[in-house]
Amino acid sequence: CQLFGYVGIEAVLDQMKVKTMKMGFEFNIMVVGQSGLGKSTMVNTLFKSKVSRKASQPGQDERIPKTVQLHSITHVIEEKGVKMKLTVTDTPGFGDQINNENCWDPIIKYINEQYERYLREEVLITRKRKIPDTRVHGCVYFVPPTGHCGGYPGVLGALSWDGGGVGRLEAMVPHLPQIQEDLKAHAISLYPQQDFDQDPEDRALNDRIREKIPFAVVGADQEHQVNGKRVLGRKTKWGIIEVENPAHCEFPLLRDLLIRSHLQDLKDITHNVHYESYRVRRLSES
Repeated sequence: CQLFGYVGIEAVLDQMKVKTMKMGFEFNIMVVGQSGLGKSTMVNTLFKSKVSRKASQPGQDERIPKTVQLHSITHVIEEKGVKMKLTVTDTPGFGDQINNENCWDPIIKYINEQYERYLREEVLITRKRKIPDTRVHGCVYFVPPTGHCGGYPGVLGALSWDGGGVGRLEAMVPHLPQIQEDLKAHAISLYPQQDFDQDPEDRALNDRIREKIPFAVVGADQEHQVNGKRVLGRKTKWGIIEVENPAHCEFPLLRDLLIRSHLQDLKDITHNVHYESYRVRRLSES
C-alpha cells in the first residue's frame, strides 16, 4: 500500500534496538574436540576477551578425564552499549580415550537437558516473562590437523571422520563441523542448511560460506608488529600468521558466521527447528 506521507513505521527498528540494549541477549556456544586443539584460544579470539577456560599448558600435571566432562562458563560482555550474556561450554575428555564409542553421549544428554529445562518453564501456567535460555545455539566441532594447509603449520589440513557422532548431533543443534567430503559421503547436513535459506540474498551468502567449509582457522591472544602495525597473530619460525588476514587463514569467515552475520539466525533455528522438534516429541510422549 502506497503511503501519502510519513507514518513512522521505520521507528520500530529503533524501538527494537533500544529494547535489546536495555535487556541484552543470550548466546550459548559449545566447542567440541580433542584436548590441545586450541578450542579455548579460538573462543577467546572470537570474542577478544578471556571468556573461555584457561587452556592447560604443556608440562602441567593434568589428568585426562576418563569420560567427557562438560564445563560451562558464563560472562556478560558489552560492546557499544549492547550486552550479551555469553555461555561457553567446553568438552574436556572428548576423543582422548582409546575407546571413544560413547563420547557423544554426555554432549547429547547436556543439549537435551537444556531443551527440557526451557520446556518446563514454558509449560508453566504462570511463567516468567523472559525464560532464561541455556539452550545451545551453536556447536563448533574441531578436528585435529593431519598436515599442512597453505604452507602454514597448525592450520587445519586433511581431516578425518570421527565415527558418526556428528550425525547424531546434527538433528539437535546448529553446528559447524570442519569437514567436507565425509559429510557428503555420510549425507550429513551442516549449518547453514540449504533448507533454511529464506531468500535469494540469503542463499547467495550461504552458498559462499558453504563453499569455504571446512574452515582453516588459527587462534591467538597476542599482538605482533607487522609492517608498522599491531596485528593479532601467532608467531612461528616461518613468520607471523595473522589471525584476521584472509590470506593467512579463514578465521574471519568463522567469526562473521558466528557473530556478525548469522548469530540471530542460529538462535532462531535453535528455537524454531531443533527445540520445536524436541518440544513436539516430549509433549507427544506425555
